[in-house]
Amino acid sequence: MGAITRAAANNFTTGGVILPAGINDTSVASLTELENAATGGAMTLISEQTASSSASISFTTGIDSTYPIYKFEFINILPQNDQVEFSFNFSTDGGSNYNVTKTSTYIEVYHLENDGDAGIGYSSSHDLAQSTAFQKLNSNQGNLSDESASGYLQIFNPSSTTFVKHYLSNMSSVYYLEYLGQDLSAGYGNTTSAVDAIQFKFSSGNIDSGTIKLYGISGS
Repeated sequence: MGAITRAAANNFTTGGVILPAGINDTSVASLTELENAATGGAMTLISEQTASSSASISFTTGIDSTYPIYKFEFINILPQNDQVEFSFNFSTDGGSNYNVTKTSTYIEVYHLENDGDAGIGYSSSHDLAQSTAFQKLNSNQGNLSDESASGYLQIFNPSSTTFVKHYLSNMSSVYYLEYLGQDLSAGYGNTTSAVDAIQFKFSSGNIDSGTIKLYGISGS
């Protein structure tokens, strides 16, 4: 085995982890920095909102041409009602209307706490085909005090006036009847107008509690 060069050796942390070029042990202050190094773009917190029996949460500022990618992180989102779906919609008029036409796919993975049931499959009841309806991000979420949903939604180049607006989402949710569910969705807003606002809400009832953070992700 050849000798390790000085440049390569500089990329080892004191714990023996190999880091990307330009990142050294003292510069990695958190797991967030490691993630940013891996993806090639730094995450900047733009704003956050915390629900308190809120009918919906809307982000009407901060989504513009500053960043090519915007990421929403959902932290312990709890609904008022049982067996409901968390959802979102785009706006192209600053939040006056949330009705952008969307086409999407949706995959659901689930596992019962007692190991009595599990599965994975495509959910045609959660996808959209050129619909202006709100896009569901999870399924049958429970509303007990220790239940919640967490995850993220990423939107790509929302200010483009050339391309449709692609998105990806990944949610981990506690369903009713003690199920754990992972819900994966991808799709696009079929508009060449700039998307400048996004609203989140449940299919019925308020958002009882939880925090949503909006980040901008710079290019590599």
